[in-house]
Amino acid sequence: MSTVNLKGRDFLKMLDFSKEEILYMLDVAASYKKKKKEGIPHDTLHGKNVALIFEKTSTRTRCSFEVAAHDLGMGTTYLDPSGSQIGKKESIEDTARVLSGMFDGIEYRGFGQEIVEELAEYATVPVWNGLTNESHPTQMLADMLTIQEHLGKLEGVKFVYMGDARYNMANSLMVTCAKLGMHFVACTSKEYFPDAKLVKQCEEIAKASGGSVSLEENVMKATKDADVLYTDVWVSMGEPDEVWAERIKALSPYQVNMKAVENAKDSVIFMHCLPAFHDLKTTIGQKVYEKFGLSELEVTDEVFESSHSVVFDEAENRMHTIKAVMAVTLGA
Repeated sequence: MSTVNLKGRDFLKMLDFSKEEILYMLDVAASYKKKKKEGIPHDTLHGKNVALIFEKTSTRTRCSFEVAAHDLGMGTTYLDPSGSQIGKKESIEDTARVLSGMFDGIEYRGFGQEIVEELAEYATVPVWNGLTNESHPTQMLADMLTIQEHLGKLEGVKFVYMGDARYNMANSLMVTCAKLGMHFVACTSKEYFPDAKLVKQCEEIAKASGGSVSLEENVMKATKDADVLYTDVWVSMGEPDEVWAERIKALSPYQVNMKAVENAKDSVIFMHCLPAFHDLKTTIGQKVYEKFGLSELEVTDEVFESSHSVVFDEAENRMHTIKAVMAVTLGA
């Protein structure tokens, strides 16, 4: 029986949680997943309601929160970028206090980490981070559950992140791997390495957990004997053409392709938080092809569609892990 109690806690960033707490949430997620697959009802939060604030839209995050809340018996109110006055007509502080009077929990997906932190400061109910520029904690739990399912362990796993390692995904993965005793490698050019201060902090965390953190520009060195190869899009939506040109030039050597996969362990898994630019079946993909002549960006279609790829298991696990986060913080 676990002694971990997360009732009333906010879920803002992975740095806020201990190894024991993270593993507890993964156990709860695995239990809920089993119940879902076996058709066992688990609507223990019937009568509660949650607000979902989306200043940045998302397929996976919205669907995950809505289905998870429904399975737990809760109602949801979705506030899209035009449906909330947060920070415009109404301060974040006032929004937090208004929503706390109507809802049992608040999810925020948007821009600066300071926004979700301020929401949490003034809310009297749990606040959950669906994504900010600096952090993506719900994705972390989904990723770790997926690794656990496919590799049977987390401790000692060699985890290689390829591409732009400066922002929310690489930062959050580095923290999470360090906490869980994994060996995190950021594989990219020096200009795209994670923040030095955070690297140092993660190195200290990893020392205590038996893990490690390293930065490597050489793809063959980085991917040698890797258990996990992970990447994310190189450019966020709406960024100008010159940013695309700069990133493509700098990050093309760090594309996840079969050469990298074959250099890793035979059992290596490929992961991506999605959406991915691996073919020409999207409007953005077509535009990139027309401007730059590339049909694949951060990952080749061959890898994406290979037996190594677990991206759709990973996407499904967003729902199971988000369910666990809401349940443990609301005291299900």
